[in-house]
Amino acid sequence: MGVLTATALSIVVTSDGLPAAAAATTTFTPSADTYVDNSATGTNYGASGQLGVDDSPVKRLFLRFTVSGVPGSVTAAKLRLHTDDVSGAQSPSGGTFKAVSDTTWSETGVTWNNQPAIDGPTLGSLGAVSRNAWYEVDVTSYVTGNGTFGFGVTSSSTDGADFDSRETGSATAPQLVLTTGATTTTSAPAGDPVLVGAGDISNSGSGDSATAALLDNIPGTVFTTGDNVYDSGTTTEFNNYYNPTWGRHKARTRPSPGNHDYNTSGATGYYGYFGTQAGPSGQGYYSYDLGNWHIVSLNSNISTAAGSAQETWLRNDLAANTKPCTAAYWHHPLFTSGANHAPSTSTRPLFQALYDHNADVVLWGHNHQYERFAPQNPSGALDTTRGIRTFVAGMGGASHYSFGTIRPNSEVRNSDTYGVLKLTLHANSFDWQFVPEAGKSFTDSGTTACH
Repeated sequence: MGVLTATALSIVVTSDGLPAAAAATTTFTPSADTYVDNSATGTNYGASGQLGVDDSPVKRLFLRFTVSGVPGSVTAAKLRLHTDDVSGAQSPSGGTFKAVSDTTWSETGVTWNNQPAIDGPTLGSLGAVSRNAWYEVDVTSYVTGNGTFGFGVTSSSTDGADFDSRETGSATAPQLVLTTGATTTTSAPAGDPVLVGAGDISNSGSGDSATAALLDNIPGTVFTTGDNVYDSGTTTEFNNYYNPTWGRHKARTRPSPGNHDYNTSGATGYYGYFGTQAGPSGQGYYSYDLGNWHIVSLNSNISTAAGSAQETWLRNDLAANTKPCTAAYWHHPLFTSGANHAPSTSTRPLFQALYDHNADVVLWGHNHQYERFAPQNPSGALDTTRGIRTFVAGMGGASHYSFGTIRPNSEVRNSDTYGVLKLTLHANSFDWQFVPEAGKSFTDSGTTACH
């Protein structure tokens, strides 16, 4: 039977903080997977960590999923495969995917000589694939609910592709991701709004998969504190790395850009992927409300100087705000103890504007770690009256950085656990919680009142 790896209730949140629709997401790994090879017609590859598809020699890939316990009708089904991290795994063609009606074949017994017929309708195909990356095919037309589903993959390319099998472990095993529901619309949040996310997220590793799985179980609005993809913010990177992981929460995401997003001129990959959710293209700063909170997403990759267009906009935006509590986030941290990146003092004017308007919390990324600071003023002095509590939330999936000199008022630090920071936004306060990746125990939580 397939392994149920995640069940979630995801809520798409509108700009006024009200959830638009509820949808459950369930992820299965295969109950069986293997490939067959016409150059070794009697050989079984069921225990292999690799799934080959090729036209010379001819290799065919087979997958079987057992779907059970899925509530309601399936509104979307995605078959996801991860290419092997070896030379030669890449290919100009990832293969053609079809349904297989025979679901009785044995993973440890099937060979070229007794392979099931790939006799179902064509479900989709993959173009060129790179090594060590996720790819997905829409199989909604085939997977409509509970049951057993077989897939066969063939290729017409003599330069075949190699994918990871279920034997490689949950981080890279094939996945069948089902979305059900999206059938009810509510007029008010079920409880106080939640803002959850991190920065420094997606590359060819598995950290982003681990944190995306956390988001599967946390409803609310998703923030990002920049460096959404590595290394260059290209459209291809967004499609290959971000979209199969955090991208399944794109509809409820309000991002901010990082310096790696800007490694592509004008951050066109970032703005093209997120569209209007990223604010005006090339500008990238905007605001929205969640419950009793005013939220501001800023762009530390353009001018943040006093009197700049962004700083002027921010002051005007804050002056017009009528909500009692305020949060903001951007990429480069004003306060950090990270060894890789020093504090970005150029962002102080943004922090000053927020301080002048009694903001309550600011979130950053850039250093790939987690750090919480006590409330501070723009100079970094402890300020328990008007100070802003800050977090470096750069633990979204990119490899961790170490800490250097510990800065004043740094209260909690971690540099070995991926996770997300969850803020529950009450009427006059907020709770924070570091939610760790599966298998890790570090956490951090607390409450701070609004000014």
